[in-house]
Formats: sequence, C-alpha cells, structure tokens
Amino acid sequence: MTGTGASGARSAVEWLVSVAPDPDACRWEWERNPHGVALLPAGRCWDVLILPAELGYPTLDVLTRLVDRPGPVLADFGDARTGFFVPPGTATRWLGTGVRGAGAGTWIVVPYPGRATGGVRWLVAPDGAGTLTDAALLEMAMHEAAGRIGRAGGES
Repeated sequence: MTGTGASGARSAVEWLVSVAPDPDACRWEWERNPHGVALLPAGRCWDVLILPAELGYPTLDVLTRLVDRPGPVLADFGDARTGFFVPPGTATRWLGTGVRGAGAGTWIVVPYPGRATGGVRWLVAPDGAGTLTDAALLEMAMHEAAGRIGRAGGES
C-alpha cells in the first residue's frame, strides 16, 4: 500500500474534499464516522473505474511497473473490487466487460487518506496534487494483466 506522510495526507484531504458539496461536513464525517469513511461525488475531479479484484490487483501490479506513481486506487470491503481514479468523463466513454464506472451523478465511499479503516482502504493514496491514472494506460495495463491471467489459467 502506498501511503502519504502527514503533510501529504493533509493535501490529499484538501484535494478530496474539494469536490464535496460541504467540505466541512465531509471532514466532520471522516472524524466521527465509526468506519472512517465519507461519501464523495464522482465526476467533478475524477471518475472511478471499478474492476473485480481478480483483474484489479494484477492491473495495479502492471501499472506500478509502467509509471512511478499511478493515481489513487481503492480496495473495497472484502477486497472484492478495486477502484482506479481516472480523469472525469472516462466512465461515460468506457466500454469493458466486468468494469463498472462511477462518474457524474454517482457517489463513492472514500476513507480518510493515511488512516486504516475497517473496510474500504487505499491501495494507492491520493498524493494531494491531483494525480490520476491515464485511462489509455489503465486499459493497456488491464490487457496485459488479463493476458497473464489467461496464460496462467491455461497452464493447468
């Protein structure tokens, strides 16, 4: 898991709450919610592409070999899915079997950066600078990961 230092967590918090209808209420929710999460709207500063973990984790492995630091990546409750933060508008244009998109009009559960929670967690925390994963690069990483999975499945 890629974390952030104290100042990085503060700037990541500011970046995340910048999309909240009420940033103070978002901060309050993070502090008082027993799960340490808040709901934030997708579609303004980012969309989220949600992959099944069987593809998401290998895709993240490929991405981290291709770039120094991908955009933020979430794992959900039970590690069943991974969510890659991509540029806004990506979800409406994305076509892919088994990949769900969260864009304008949707909300995502977001943990406080740098804090462990009981469920959803950051695999790659936001850097506070607004770094997102390029959708074309993500697609390429997904194809490579799917190819590896297919080859591994054929070796039985």
